[in-house]
Amino acid sequence: MAVKLRLTRIGRHEDPFYRIVAADSRFARDGRIIEQIGYFDPDKGVENAVIDEEKAMKWLNNGAVLSDTVRSILSKKGLLTKHADSKKKAK
Repeated sequence: MAVKLRLTRIGRHEDPFYRIVAADSRFARDGRIIEQIGYFDPDKGVENAVIDEEKAMKWLNNGAVLSDTVRSILSKKGLLTKHADSKKKAK
């Protein structure tokens, strides 16, 4: 099973709101998810995205693949550098 960290769209017409989720890559964008790790409101910007760091690090350590948008969000939040540092310490 290939797990991806990606966005799931919720919200009203022309007023998007996204959940950041861990999902099996074979399922639809808004289909079945494994775990929700945060949410993102594009009107408020990436700075205000809420992410559970513990859950995100768990999925990164387990080898989850990131979508481009989630990679950008995690990078701006500093989680990708934390993940890289933890991998260096483990070696």
